[in-house]
Amino acid sequence: MSCAACVRHVERSLSELDGVLQAEVNLVTARARVTFDPDRIQRAALVEAVVEAGYEVPEKAPTLRPEAAEEDEEERRLRRDLKLTAALGVPLLVLAMSHGAIPWAESDAGRWAQALLATPVLAGPGRAFFVRAWKGLRRRTADMNTLVALGTGAAWAASTAALVAPGLFPHGEHGHRPHLYYEAAAAIVGFVLLGKSLEARARKRLSDAVRGLIALQPATAHRRQGEGEQDIPVEALQVGDTFLVRPGERVPADGMVLEGTSSLDESLLTGESMPVDRGPGDPVTGGTLNQSGALLVRAARTGQDTALARIVTAVEQAQGNKAPVARLADVLSAVFAPVVLALALLAGLSWALLDPSPQGLSVALERFVSVLVIACPCALGLATPAAVAVGTGRGAELGILVRGGAALEAASRVSSVLLDKTGTLTSGKPTLALILPAPGVSEDQLLAWVASVEAPSEHPVARAIVEGASIRNIRLQKIHSFEATAGSGVAATVEGEQVLAGTARWLQERGVEVGEQEDEAARLAAQGHTPVLVARGGRAVGVVAVADGEAPGAAGAIEALRALGVEVAMVTGDREGTARAVAARLRIDRVFAEVRPEQKAALVRQEQQRGHAVAMVGDGVNDAPALAAADVGVAMGTGSDIAAASADLTLLHGGITRLPAALALARATLRTIRQNLFWAFLYNLLGIPIAAGLLAPWTGLQLSPVLASAAMSLSSVSVLANSLRLRRFRAP
Repeated sequence: MSCAACVRHVERSLSELDGVLQAEVNLVTARARVTFDPDRIQRAALVEAVVEAGYEVPEKAPTLRPEAAEEDEEERRLRRDLKLTAALGVPLLVLAMSHGAIPWAESDAGRWAQALLATPVLAGPGRAFFVRAWKGLRRRTADMNTLVALGTGAAWAASTAALVAPGLFPHGEHGHRPHLYYEAAAAIVGFVLLGKSLEARARKRLSDAVRGLIALQPATAHRRQGEGEQDIPVEALQVGDTFLVRPGERVPADGMVLEGTSSLDESLLTGESMPVDRGPGDPVTGGTLNQSGALLVRAARTGQDTALARIVTAVEQAQGNKAPVARLADVLSAVFAPVVLALALLAGLSWALLDPSPQGLSVALERFVSVLVIACPCALGLATPAAVAVGTGRGAELGILVRGGAALEAASRVSSVLLDKTGTLTSGKPTLALILPAPGVSEDQLLAWVASVEAPSEHPVARAIVEGASIRNIRLQKIHSFEATAGSGVAATVEGEQVLAGTARWLQERGVEVGEQEDEAARLAAQGHTPVLVARGGRAVGVVAVADGEAPGAAGAIEALRALGVEVAMVTGDREGTARAVAARLRIDRVFAEVRPEQKAALVRQEQQRGHAVAMVGDGVNDAPALAAADVGVAMGTGSDIAAASADLTLLHGGITRLPAALALARATLRTIRQNLFWAFLYNLLGIPIAAGLLAPWTGLQLSPVLASAAMSLSSVSVLANSLRLRRFRAP
């Protein structure tokens, strides 16, 4: 399948079968999901219906997504065809449009040279249009391929007839030789291939998202067998197996920790910027990254039942269900093509009946070809991809990466924006925020003690404290007897005194009376900070706090979105207190906290049910299902590659401050697409009657095929010129 029309053909072929209750065809995954009554129809009949519709059903089910090599080959083929068309078409245009400036072009050799340049274009790059048009004819349908094949075929056939049998044509208008319009056929193929090439590049990125998600799962698992272990393919792992996860490795399956303690990066699922400490009895999720200690885990869910597999499925379904809006020209052409063909036949037959002489028949042939050529949808085919190409190029200059026309069209309608917190509204990197020493202790003393004991730790909170001390030029002191308790705190001897840094509960278990520091820590946690209580010599000496600060310009961006008439809400997997604290500082009223990935996608659908076109903004793999389910998925350029691949828009730099510009650019691009489509259809509505000779009896106004091809080219140039105005777009 190649377009939305193909999807409709297959769905119609399946839905019309007796016993089929519902048929849904997914263009992206090339799959059909059919609900049917097995007592009335069997699977073989479904396959037969698809084959009769002109398509194929492989004996072996395809993989989740086409292989990257296959998609690369499609893109290379289109690029190769476009280069060949340009290499042959440019000299052809020079010869055909020289109008005497190149005398050799009017000679027999020059005219045959035009045929030799045009024929390989139609037989090579243009062949696919004829094949698809023939398949459409067998299905009794017409689409863009039908018009392209008719226009190019008629232009080539009429030119060849004029070349080998010039006596069939009247010679008065063009001297002693009838005009050739091979250049019209080559130009049509070139313009349409340009649009197809732009679409293929955007379509390829759909599969990149799922392939990247699948790559998060390790290829092998270290299964424990007795006292030893065996490396097995992750697909062979069974529920109940025990496996080892070493530091730096990803967890192969969902399970429960049996032995060991470690910190796991679970941003894949929660969006939480801080790693989570896991020990015996704690659950772990496949695809998450083990950062420090070794873990022995019992598998609870494997294969398609894991959380990662469910995320992959959510991305696939959401992307596949997304309407290919950029195929609007195909949908319109389904009606336009048969109408144009009927008008061309009517014009040709009418003139032939008015004058059945040889000269009259040649005039009728010219009228028939003129209608087909002027109606060929170059301008219609370029209306969307030309504006999309310029709009996306301008977006890249502004730090906005856009997937394609469907993304821009959807972004232009956005009325509700759901914003992830970590890495989107916040910087995504914890930093030292506050130093609150107890009476009699200076800030520098407190920071020197806590940074010294945290220095050996690899925990992000520890790194933030040590980095904060470095910025303040605090000299770290030598420590002895370092001890770390996962999820609780660290202890070490500094200048002969034991220093503890950790949670209030952990300090109390070590015999420290935390007093007011516990209340201070609770207050800081409610404000979105991560507090670390510090004790020295058995006495509480203060609190330091680490926070993930707001992204620069986040507050202004939210105000700009409201100015565009867009509703704003925060959706995050982080804790309720932290989320509401950040939302309050950014003046965001609607907050959804502690939300899992599948719940984020559900929230997107809730907003859509409220009648909104929804944009989801995130930076992590955990946001991928919501990004794909939203009308527009927006990823931060600083986030994961998976989020960017799942997204329709990626903000390469400037973070959230680029989002208002992206939505404004999308609205400007859609206005341009609508203008292009309007003028392309208006051109056809005005040009077809003139090409058919409808006005000739009264005004003498008529179009020969060469003038029709010139008008066709002019319409394409006008569409390109209108699209180029987007280069002057300025961000609000």
